[in-house]
Amino acid sequence: MASHPSGRSYFRVYRSRRDDEVDFLIRAIERSGGRCLAHSGGSFAPLHVVFDDGDGRLTGALVYVFSAGHSVIRNRPADEHRLQIKYGDITEAFRQEAHGLGFDPVGLEVTMVLAVHAQANLVIALDPLLYDPLPMGIQVGLKAAEVERAQTTGWHVWERLNRPGRRRDTRAHAGLETIVAFAPDRFIDFVAFERQAQTMGLDPALRFKAAEAAADRRATVHVHDLEQAYSLGAREILEIVSQRSRLATALRGGVAEHHLHRQLSAMEFVAAVRPGTQDGPPDFLVELSDGRELSVECKNASPRTYADGAAKVEIQKTRASKGDPLSRLYPVDAFDAVAVCMYGPRGVWDFRFRLAADLARHPEHPERIAPLQRVDDSWSAELLDVASQ
Repeated sequence: MASHPSGRSYFRVYRSRRDDEVDFLIRAIERSGGRCLAHSGGSFAPLHVVFDDGDGRLTGALVYVFSAGHSVIRNRPADEHRLQIKYGDITEAFRQEAHGLGFDPVGLEVTMVLAVHAQANLVIALDPLLYDPLPMGIQVGLKAAEVERAQTTGWHVWERLNRPGRRRDTRAHAGLETIVAFAPDRFIDFVAFERQAQTMGLDPALRFKAAEAAADRRATVHVHDLEQAYSLGAREILEIVSQRSRLATALRGGVAEHHLHRQLSAMEFVAAVRPGTQDGPPDFLVELSDGRELSVECKNASPRTYADGAAKVEIQKTRASKGDPLSRLYPVDAFDAVAVCMYGPRGVWDFRFRLAADLARHPEHPERIAPLQRVDDSWSAELLDVASQ
């Protein structure tokens, strides 16, 4: 491996078949709140990846990716999981070649030695400072109890005795190395830990202490239950939504209702706000401080306005009942008032209010509300104005 006067080492490139492991790590970036911007794929090693950590910081990483797993092997402990340091065919001549890791001396990129344990849904991390150069062909044994602890806690640290082999010396002076195993949603946390460990040049004992401290220091982005259920990161879920118009429309409706609920609850003259419980209008039941109750339906204004700049809003049901086309039209008494979210035409999550009795009626069915309404200056920006009428 060549080096530059700057101190930067130019890493050796290996042919590899690690597509599944690389895909696992890219998903781990997403699940931990980040967004992968570019990566070099699984056909060559090491993996070079650049990602946004979720807080706007860009991180580059050079990752030596291997695989780990558990299978029963004759003359080996039944509770042993293993990972192997291997790229390509391992021959004696290949073992003796230079397999130094690539490091960035200024710390813009962080070097990692990781094994994906897909069976356990974990990433196993070795100490790059101890595994430089890579001891090609060796197996690293992991006790099942340690793997299970990592599965339970999401982040587990332990020490492993590394003995000198027939072709190598002990990598750590004390004969101990620190192993960190973590769940995919802790990937960005681990990158922050590894960067600190390498910058400070921590020996195995100090690395152990630092890794233990990092166990309780989670990334600021919380992994939502939906991310767990769908095995996708928040950004991936939102990307799916953005590419499907019906999902995006439904989400905008839910977001508008969330903002409306928050704003109604903050109004001084409102005693309580309850979401509607039936299948259909109203979206909210608002109890006023004087004891009155107002039913409020939430709608989103169209992004397109009338020629004079007035907003427009569609106030009708999404679907009609079978055999009854009029069922899409709301009766005038379906709710007391409508709240129209102005995000579409104005780009802000505020609302305009109007009593249902004052909405334009359908020209052929005056007992029902016209499906398209003009939101002009006659609408109120305050629910209190509507409630006082």
